[in-house]
Amino acid sequence: MTERLDVAVLQRRLAEFAAARDWEQYHTPKNLAAALSVEASELVEIFQWLTPEESAQVMQDPDTAPRVADEVADVLAYLLQFCEVLGIDVLAALAAKIERNEGRFPKPEAP
Repeated sequence: MTERLDVAVLQRRLAEFAAARDWEQYHTPKNLAAALSVEASELVEIFQWLTPEESAQVMQDPDTAPRVADEVADVLAYLLQFCEVLGIDVLAALAAKIERNEGRFPKPEAP
């Protein structure tokens, strides 16, 4: 059975990884935001010319599925590092955003 990891554990591992390589000096909010954008673009690139149907099946392709998972991991890693540097609780920020969106976009009334 795979150990369940939480955000704090992953952020600590990312910070330790960067510290061991003396990379913290490069992990400024500006640099991390740029790196996040680049990694998100690499994820988009995989889907760029796929039809909607092909994109829905991408994880069934044994050549493409690992690439998608790697790019998702890269995006998440940079997002977690960005949040760590700025002191943002990513889960609290997401919960607050969902709550705001629920207020802004109420579900339609049943007919």
